[in-house]
Amino acid sequence: MIKLPFYLILAIFICMITGCAKFYSKYYTDPELYYTEALAKAPFDAVIVTGFPYNKGGWNATLKARVYWGIYLYEQGMVKNIIFSGSAVYSPYVESKIMALYAQALGIPENNIFIETKAEHSTENLYYSYKLAQDKGFKTIALATDVPQSSFIKSVNNKFGLDVQFIPMKYDLLKTIPKIDPEIDEKKAFEQDFVSIIEREKFRTRLQGTRGKKIKKLIKQEKTKQKKSNKKKI
Repeated sequence: MIKLPFYLILAIFICMITGCAKFYSKYYTDPELYYTEALAKAPFDAVIVTGFPYNKGGWNATLKARVYWGIYLYEQGMVKNIIFSGSAVYSPYVESKIMALYAQALGIPENNIFIETKAEHSTENLYYSYKLAQDKGFKTIALATDVPQSSFIKSVNNKFGLDVQFIPMKYDLLKTIPKIDPEIDEKKAFEQDFVSIIEREKFRTRLQGTRGKKIKKLIKQEKTKQKKSNKKKI
């Protein structure tokens, strides 16, 4: 058995600790830390709330939590408007429209609700909603969802570089919110001639979409277009 010198063991240990710390700070959206940071920067012009599949008859726990978290931030005055994002991806109901219907049923003014209906992946939720927010003239933008998805989107946004404040769910706060299951007219969000993404795209294509391949291409095209525009001005 090979015995490593103490200093070498110590060096390996330090590398492991610092490596974990860097990973934590770069990718993990700590709810307590990010909520405190968001409070200091609030109010935001808009918050993006990402979609989740809806099945006929009622919302599931994940969808319900995301809607209520967005509503909580609005009612606390942390955000002025809510952008619900999501297309009809795995079920024939447009996710953003379903969430908007629930938000309206729970008392959020229609004028403060916006829907983004193209996104089929988390990375697209971020990008398309960000562009929608810019088109509406919103300057400060946040994104609110559960911690795992928030951390994933942040890791991708490290490459995109979009100016977004992440506000992952604080589950302790979420538990204190009184919740009801209001009735909605789900037919308003139903998409005729729906075809599931599973049938439309191969697994590899869907995986590339999740990782943001399409969005990276769009951002690259935007930068190229902007450079050409700047040259013309000169």
